[in-house]
Amino acid sequence: MGLLSRRSFMKTLGWSAAAAWARPGLSGSTAATDKRLNVLMIPVDDLRPELGCYGHSQVLSPHIDQLAATGTTFRRAYTMVATCSPSRTCLMTGCRPDTTQVYDLVTHFRKHLPDVVTLPQHFMKHGYETVGMGKVYHGSLNDLPSWSRWVEVESGPAWLDPKTQQWQARLRQEADEKGLKGAERDRHTRGTATECLDVPDNAYFDGAMTDVAVEELKRFAQSGQPFFLAVGYKKPHLPFIAPKRYWDLYRREDIRTAPNPFHPKNMPPGAVDAFPGEMGAYCDARELAAQQKAAGRQDWPADYAQQVIHAYYACISYIDAQIGRLLSTLEQTGLAAHTAVVLWGDHGWHLGENGTWGKHTNLEWATRSPLILRVPDQLATGAVASGLVEFVDVYPTLATICGLPIPAHCEGASLLPLIQQPSRRWKSAAFSQFRKNIDGVPCMGYTMRTDQFRYTEWRRRNDPAQVVARELYDHRRNRDENENLAGQAIHARLVEELAAQLKAGWQAARPG
Repeated sequence: MGLLSRRSFMKTLGWSAAAAWARPGLSGSTAATDKRLNVLMIPVDDLRPELGCYGHSQVLSPHIDQLAATGTTFRRAYTMVATCSPSRTCLMTGCRPDTTQVYDLVTHFRKHLPDVVTLPQHFMKHGYETVGMGKVYHGSLNDLPSWSRWVEVESGPAWLDPKTQQWQARLRQEADEKGLKGAERDRHTRGTATECLDVPDNAYFDGAMTDVAVEELKRFAQSGQPFFLAVGYKKPHLPFIAPKRYWDLYRREDIRTAPNPFHPKNMPPGAVDAFPGEMGAYCDARELAAQQKAAGRQDWPADYAQQVIHAYYACISYIDAQIGRLLSTLEQTGLAAHTAVVLWGDHGWHLGENGTWGKHTNLEWATRSPLILRVPDQLATGAVASGLVEFVDVYPTLATICGLPIPAHCEGASLLPLIQQPSRRWKSAAFSQFRKNIDGVPCMGYTMRTDQFRYTEWRRRNDPAQVVARELYDHRRNRDENENLAGQAIHARLVEELAAQLKAGWQAARPG
């Protein structure tokens, strides 16, 4: 496959699609015809809001940007938990973490909510065919009652580079000699953190899945059956692997590394994962991290940090191209006129910011993620809603715009008023949480993002009334959250006020 320049990419993948997606003035109704609205839901794993439509021009995401230009971009959307399964569980059930009691990657929500009606299940009960593929729920925690049909996508191994495969073979032999089993063996035998090979898009899972999803959309166009189709992309989750053509869109020397590669000043010990974080599970990163630690360093060398960020950007552009195929198919089949499209990242990701590489924090780069929604014939297109919204809002929003009732168990609010009037006042706060050991004490960290501040309380898990540590970040003065101000006497009154607001919880923060 030949090299594809940035200019060619924008022309062939981006702006050709823009012409198809551009629409004249919209009427303001929530459906282009009397036909029931379909739903195309596109979850993207570990996608931070570093996209063109979020003001980051270095990242090439023309198809996602064009979706935003014809829909609504929620600039400040927050996940409930900055890790895969709990985040997805909250969005798909419409319930918050302390209701689902899912805080890890092994607990299924039906253990505690056996009869909850999930988002796709709600649509199924109202006559929709619900079809899912890829990563919608987390890994082995899929929920078959949610789907009329679940599609298993066949694809090759995660790593295609022969050198990496040989390395993995040695690691498997080593794991057998050490008697490693299960998750420990899986972690020890993973390949490299990045890969760049000149292969077609469908050589990797996400491209192969898009081939299948396109055929599903064509089938729906023929059948006329109302549908809820979820196409869950695995990248840009680690390992950061994308075909070479997407790496070639970026120049390594132009990649900027994090301006704050250090833990926040006065941060409670344990609130941010120590180096190398999630990346330590990959063979090349594990070896390099050992070398860095031996030399007394707690971060990657600058050139490797650039390589990792370069790979992450390539993955975004790779997934953007796949999303472009889905959107183009909607247009070509006539489905676009009566299909709502929602794109979301399950949480953000630190690329060295705050001294960590991964999610698993209660900070802005981990809890904030993209949320874009396009409704046929919506009144305001290309609008940016700056109100605070939460991923538990997606369930009631999709139900509302498709004319379905909102189940009583939902703990979010429909965003339809924001879609209709993006500048209106909205929630006073967004809430997230994460379990960690703070200075050796098992805690649940409850964090609240207001318009100006982020306030966090780390409470003992076995005694939630006891606050072990607090964090306060002032976004008016430092959006990078570089210094915890909670312990400063000058902010004592503010901490008291925010603590009362956190205690009042999400019920008190709902839009009026």
